[in-house]
Amino acid sequence: MEKIWLKSYRPGVPAEIDVNEFGSLGELFERSVARFAAKPAYVCMGKTISYAELDAQTAHFGAFLQSELGLPKGARVALMMPNVLQYPIALFGALRAGYTVVNVNPLYTARELEHQLKDAGADAIVILENFAHTLDHVRARVPVKHVVVASMGEMLGFPKGAIVNFIVRRVRKMVPAWTLDGHVRFAEALRRGKAHTLQPVQMGHDDIAFLQYTGGTTGVAKGAMLTHRNIIANLQQAHAWIAPNVGEGSETIITALPLYHIFSLTANCLTFLKIGARNVLIPNPRDIPGFVKELGKQRFTVITGVNTLFNALVNNPDFAKLDFSALKVTLGGGMAVQQAVAEKWKRVTGVPLIEAYGLTETSPAVTINPLDLAAFNHSIGLPISSTEISIRDDDGNELPVGQRGELCVRGPQVTPGYWNLPQETARAFTHDGYLRTGDIVVIDEQGFITLVDRKKDMILVSGFNVYPNEIEDVIASHPGVLEVAAIGVPDERSGESVKVFIVRKDPGLTVEVVVAHCRENLTGYKIPHHIEFRDELPKSNVGKILRRELRES
Repeated sequence: MEKIWLKSYRPGVPAEIDVNEFGSLGELFERSVARFAAKPAYVCMGKTISYAELDAQTAHFGAFLQSELGLPKGARVALMMPNVLQYPIALFGALRAGYTVVNVNPLYTARELEHQLKDAGADAIVILENFAHTLDHVRARVPVKHVVVASMGEMLGFPKGAIVNFIVRRVRKMVPAWTLDGHVRFAEALRRGKAHTLQPVQMGHDDIAFLQYTGGTTGVAKGAMLTHRNIIANLQQAHAWIAPNVGEGSETIITALPLYHIFSLTANCLTFLKIGARNVLIPNPRDIPGFVKELGKQRFTVITGVNTLFNALVNNPDFAKLDFSALKVTLGGGMAVQQAVAEKWKRVTGVPLIEAYGLTETSPAVTINPLDLAAFNHSIGLPISSTEISIRDDDGNELPVGQRGELCVRGPQVTPGYWNLPQETARAFTHDGYLRTGDIVVIDEQGFITLVDRKKDMILVSGFNVYPNEIEDVIASHPGVLEVAAIGVPDERSGESVKVFIVRKDPGLTVEVVVAHCRENLTGYKIPHHIEFRDELPKSNVGKILRRELRES
């Protein structure tokens, strides 16, 4: 059925993609850097590196991992950096050398970082020095043997790099004190790797390219195993969808979403690598005035983001003054795009804001709206090539068009499962091999899918998954708390924010104390914005706290 929808509505999009065009992501990379060697690959803070330079630097870094660190094939290499030039160099260096990349949010607390590094069994980590203090707190308790430390300025050349590092370290004081014995500086790793030759490694479709952490279907942080086949399939699917609108070697894409996020990783980093695009990295998109100033320097053709980012841009008075004559594609994902934002975006830029949908477990794209959509349609789009969807009820029965049910997905981009968690993997799939997304949708006669609600209690804050179980566990660990429940509530700025309901054990417990406790243990976007104290929480007859009643209260 999904093939009929694709052919009838999007005649330029193939029903099937060729996942066998590339044997591995390393092969994809090497073909692209050879084809587009003279063209600019990445731009960050005014520094540009070409595809030829990217080829050389990734080879040096991969050789460092192989020869200097002696990591075996399949070793897990963690990356904990924002969008700086070192990220793609480390990423492709690790993939070319035969390793599995473990993406880590730089804003993680020590507790969150410890869990992920332990669970992944990470052998090495590349970390920006701004966040090295977090690793310092847990170094003795994690399996990481090798630490490579990067700095904001080291890839920018002299004297700019030295000036940037001085400002970051001494003026803005953005680098808390840290001591990581035996660490190697990123620039030194490249220098040492240059003395060796990157050894070719035979990688196949079934080898794991990424351990991408997510709450999955239960809220317990787990690593979705994304194979080379999964990622190649999804970038081929994404490319097939946008191919009528973009050209090879001629696009400039703005990458404001962090590359450690699966949306940005596949859509921006990998799909546009295939077509030889110029990728502009934005290290700190929260600085909207600075971001708008950078956009003013670029003749950009593609931009991706989440609703909150687009909303912040269209509400900045200087954004409307930019030249949008080259802009072809604006893609929104990670969270629902709001109609008011989409309409204002089109008024300001002249280009529609196209909504897509996906999951970490699907590498991530599942559905995308047509890029020539005339008006916002409240839909998450149509299934992409080689993707089967099934709408099912709670008993697993397939539902007809027009009825609400859980969206289930099958395709080459779907993860084979969760790292070292066979039972969680089994629960995530139907008997006939469809991934249960946990999202309630309805589909119309033309194949357009509308997201109705989430079956699971996951909260979506600025495109990031927040799981009530984790919030509750952290708050419940405070001695002044008797019971706690967390829900998501609407938020104009972030889509949703966290609200918690607490029954106090200590009558003197205050909102300020709870927030301080959360700040020590949770990333910023997970910290509750609303805290309500109650005498009791609603429960079922077996004692389960009823979040649904709290949402309705």
